[in-house]
Amino acid sequence: MSGGGRSRCPDCGCAELVEDSHYAQSQLVCADCGCVVSEGLLTTTFADEGHLQEVTYSRSTGESEQVSRSQQRGLRRVRDLCRVLQLPSTFEDTAVSYYQRAFQHPGLHAARLQKKEVLVGCCVLVTCRQHNWPLTMGTICALLYANLELFSGTYLQIVKVLGLDVPALSLADLVKTYCSSFKLFQASPSVSVKFVEDKEKMVSRTLQLVELASETWLVTGRHPVPVITAAAYLAWRSLQPGGRLTCSLSRFCKLAGVDLPHPAYLRVQELLDILLRMAGQLAWLRILNLDKQTVVKHIGDLLQHRCILLRQAFRDEAEEEEGDEQQQEEGEEAGSSTLEMPEKKRPASSPPPLLPPCMLRPPKRPCPTPADSRVTGEEDISDSEIEQYLRTPREIKDFQRAQAASQAGTSAPITS
Repeated sequence: MSGGGRSRCPDCGCAELVEDSHYAQSQLVCADCGCVVSEGLLTTTFADEGHLQEVTYSRSTGESEQVSRSQQRGLRRVRDLCRVLQLPSTFEDTAVSYYQRAFQHPGLHAARLQKKEVLVGCCVLVTCRQHNWPLTMGTICALLYANLELFSGTYLQIVKVLGLDVPALSLADLVKTYCSSFKLFQASPSVSVKFVEDKEKMVSRTLQLVELASETWLVTGRHPVPVITAAAYLAWRSLQPGGRLTCSLSRFCKLAGVDLPHPAYLRVQELLDILLRMAGQLAWLRILNLDKQTVVKHIGDLLQHRCILLRQAFRDEAEEEEGDEQQQEEGEEAGSSTLEMPEKKRPASSPPPLLPPCMLRPPKRPCPTPADSRVTGEEDISDSEIEQYLRTPREIKDFQRAQAASQAGTSAPITS
């Protein structure tokens, strides 16, 4: 409902004012910037009620009149967010102090309203990170309905502007927090008994698979949630493979009650490739001809000997490369360098080497010149290219004299 044609917001000058009920108190709020134009009235004591004396909302709550209405609104939202997340009271006080410092900073004081809304969540996230409280940006963005790119940019700006020391979130804590939200640890109408799993066992195996992914370059530079989702899916299937091998990743996420990140499909395939490579180092598993579907049954054994199997896989790859280099050097010493040596190709059935994904699948970038072309300095330069490097009138005149002399068949001297 409009607040009338004469009333305008004192902050932005907007004439669109609406009535808003805040804690059952009627207030007149600007629809553009959120500024509280007029506050509701309430009584605080029996004496005031007896004498029909009404007290303003700011006086009743003890809010300082020196603090602007916009800052008061932000402080209330910081406290509300901390209570929704059920954070300790000390966290709330720290987050409020960070918000006050950031709000008064010249680089953030004149920011847009959307950025100030994100500023609330950034201060809470900084506080949680400093106290080693596992909390992700995605969780706060979901609560505030905020854009993730805007939130991450504002977060980095606050850390830099205020000079805060914020430690990185531990991957182990993130795994425990993310897995604790699954709905797979007790039977329910949507989760049958055969899909229920022990929480400690699942978290422990998921953490081992995430550590395996970290040791094989599957985590670096990537969002951790798809990696954790893929690891949890494989861990859940490996604990009771009898009735879970046919369960898809999308059904697993639906049973767990979490969203399915699209890259999780790729992370599952990459983890299975690593597990198959490790299984190839065990003789009693090599004869079973395992594939990506059956290797899940032996994840427990592979993780138990993870360090040895990975070291063996790395050593085999290194020995193979050293053997190829030594064979090439021997051929060159024998005089075979004058002949074209056939390029050794990896068999199609052999597993890929244990290398970072950026090296296994390098990005396709356009190359303007052939890879074998080399600049020696003896290349011919056309007249059109020479003209591009002429700057002064004297250089142009000397070039014209040299060009005329070459056409006449004489060598005219050029002044330096």
